Amino acid sequence: MSERATREENVDVVWSGDWVAERLGVGLEGDGELRELLGLALRRNPKRAHLLVSNVLGKHVPQRPSVVYGAGYGLGERVRALLGEEEARRAVVLGYAETATGLGHAVADGLRDAPYLHSTRRPVAGVRQAGGFEEAHSHATSHLLLPEDPALLAHGAEASALVLVDDEFSTGNTVLNTIRALHETHPRDRYVIVALVDMRSPADRDRLTAFAAEIGARVDLVTRSTGTVTLPDGVLERGQALVAAQEAEAADPVPGAAGHPAPVTRVDLAWPAGVPDGGRHGFTPAHRTALEAALPDLAERIAGALGDDARRGRVLVLGFEELMYAPLRLGTALEQALGADAEVRYSTTTRSPVLAVDDPGYAIRTRLVFPAHDAPADGPGDRYAYNVAGAGFDAVVAVVDSTGDTPELHAPEGLLARLAAHTGQVLLAVVPSYTPAPHSQESAVLPEPLRGPDFSSYAPEDVGWLLQDLSDTELEAPTEEREEAIQSGGAHYAESLPVEYQPSAEYQALFSAALETSAARIARAVGTVTETVLAERGPRPVLVSLARAGTPVGVLMRRWARHRHGLDLPHYAISIVRGRGIDATALRWLAAHHDPADVVFVDGWTGKGAITRELAAAIEEFEASGGPAGFDPEIAVLADPGGCVRTYGTREDFLIPSACLNSTVSGLISRTVLRADLVGPNDFHGGKFYRELAESDVSVRFLDTIAARFDEVAGQVEDEAKELLAADRAPTWEGWAAVERISEEYGIHDVNLVKPGVGETTRVLLRRVPWKILAKRGAGADLTHIRLLAEQRGVPVEEVDDLPYSCVGLIHPRYTRGATGADGKAVKGA
Repeated sequence: MSERATREENVDVVWSGDWVAERLGVGLEGDGELRELLGLALRRNPKRAHLLVSNVLGKHVPQRPSVVYGAGYGLGERVRALLGEEEARRAVVLGYAETATGLGHAVADGLRDAPYLHSTRRPVAGVRQAGGFEEAHSHATSHLLLPEDPALLAHGAEASALVLVDDEFSTGNTVLNTIRALHETHPRDRYVIVALVDMRSPADRDRLTAFAAEIGARVDLVTRSTGTVTLPDGVLERGQALVAAQEAEAADPVPGAAGHPAPVTRVDLAWPAGVPDGGRHGFTPAHRTALEAALPDLAERIAGALGDDARRGRVLVLGFEELMYAPLRLGTALEQALGADAEVRYSTTTRSPVLAVDDPGYAIRTRLVFPAHDAPADGPGDRYAYNVAGAGFDAVVAVVDSTGDTPELHAPEGLLARLAAHTGQVLLAVVPSYTPAPHSQESAVLPEPLRGPDFSSYAPEDVGWLLQDLSDTELEAPTEEREEAIQSGGAHYAESLPVEYQPSAEYQALFSAALETSAARIARAVGTVTETVLAERGPRPVLVSLARAGTPVGVLMRRWARHRHGLDLPHYAISIVRGRGIDATALRWLAAHHDPADVVFVDGWTGKGAITRELAAAIEEFEASGGPAGFDPEIAVLADPGGCVRTYGTREDFLIPSACLNSTVSGLISRTVLRADLVGPNDFHGGKFYRELAESDVSVRFLDTIAARFDEVAGQVEDEAKELLAADRAPTWEGWAAVERISEEYGIHDVNLVKPGVGETTRVLLRRVPWKILAKRGAGADLTHIRLLAEQRGVPVEEVDDLPYSCVGLIHPRYTRGATGADGKAVKGA
């Protein structure tokens, strides 16, 4: 043993759970090894405040790779002894993303001949989903099963055991839910649950026994250590308060930052051809043999790229979220290559937000924060590397897969730059992302559009919804819970739905008055934008509205074309999600049934133009990934107060009554949903049909009232369309500039929390947690409903000058419960 290792073992006498235990009264009791395996930390999570931090998992705490790998491999050997050599050979091992992907793989290695698969939160185009499940206490819950060979999970079925591996067995809910789901399709006689620690209560232990009897299978448990966590009453609330206080007191502690950033060098691994980067799509014994043979050379390439100081110092091999096994094995090989002169450690980045406290009695001493760099399906957000800053590493070897080797990784605020400030050298090693062979997947059969009256209150000819029906799925969450989750990065707004706002009698009367007052004005804008589209994109454009605000406008445009020109234009509604792009399956459906060049995207109005930019980027990405080309990303809108598009009915910011309500003016359809466990790579995005709100539905009334004014405004439309077609309609982006200015002037520093225009301000008051409303001085009747909603939610309205919009809604920045309007309702009395 080296002198350094001996010194560390003698010094490390403080338990890394003392800080939390003393302040919250959290107790950790168990066998003699438990406190050596686990420390405690706090995290921002509405379901569980404390975090058990493993010292041998290699996720949050840098540890010797051989220790991490040995912990999993040893558990695998115990499972092999339990099953017997013959049954172990037929077993299948399933690990859990993201924390246990490497652990599960090491367990599979300990069984020697078992294939391995881990769940994933990364959908992969073209790979059929074999299953999915939820992890109740996690900050990111959706797990997908994407084996390249669909028969992998059926591997012998009744004749083989399924081995499920997680880092901790706390309540057992996640594992039991997985077994229940898989047992329904591929029943088997035996299951083995493997974890580093078993922290179940006596009631949870009894539940496992009852569950095994219920399904008629043997369920064994193999763990390294056993114990319990005792939580005093109110610990969740006290923990959240403590996290908030600590975060307010100081920024992330990152001691030891270098004066000059270290150089970043790319090292060519020469990864063996055909070997997957991990178990996302399955990892076979043949893959294991090929990788074992290649590891010494891979390690030598890394060792050769390290400087002399690093070869005799401290080296961290840093993996990347679910990519845990490949960097772990590179770490074990590098330990052998460098020998006793160097100290090699291993950990990985993570999605999980954890409080950092620079105290020896706390498990997470430092935290590096950087943006996600693999275009995650749930949108952009922060990612973290713990206990790296200030740890004295002479070099860091960052290992990512090729999907994660993006401009964001190399950006000034990206992971590589963050690491370079805290070490002497950064090496980047890229493992090619494994893509399953096309022949292994069945040809995708695209779904058909949904139509009323089975889905929506619109007539079937009015619109075809390129959505899947999630009406029977519970997706609603209170307003304040959604806001907190969205702003903390714990969830994307498209993963849940707000509780549908039901208007009071006063508000319904206001809607009716607004509709009568503005019907002719809206009819004129509908006619103008439709005539512009027919002139520039005719003779028979395909209208594709962006659900759901664009859908009433698309229906009205279709009605105008039929009423004035006898044209029966196709009209569909498609989902687009800010930060996650457009529904690629829906685009493929459109390309299979229409010429993409004929497609005209339609929306209700522009705010600051975020969706305009989102659509352009999404179409470019779709074509770059091999999707059919020819779609024009330009959007036609009813109103363009922000100056974001060139095809519009008006650039005035006035009340469009369809913005006053939610589903009850949009065919009783929810906003769209995109969640990995519900939407597969060949599925449409989701939506709900609120049949139960039929008595409140004014969708058809809204359409009929405006269509009744078409003849009245026909002459004005003809003149305005001619003027527009001859005018310079280039976008000015005046609105975007105003939003950026407001964001800075009001100390928000996030343009996503500034919602300009009457329509977007209405949405803020109905769906989000508003902070204040800025109203253009002198704005009149168009803001009557805004003032009513603001009064009902207790939100101040501030009169301002120099505003290109009638009003702007500001979402409460840095939202926490107790902020203005956080009552769980859209308006009082709703």
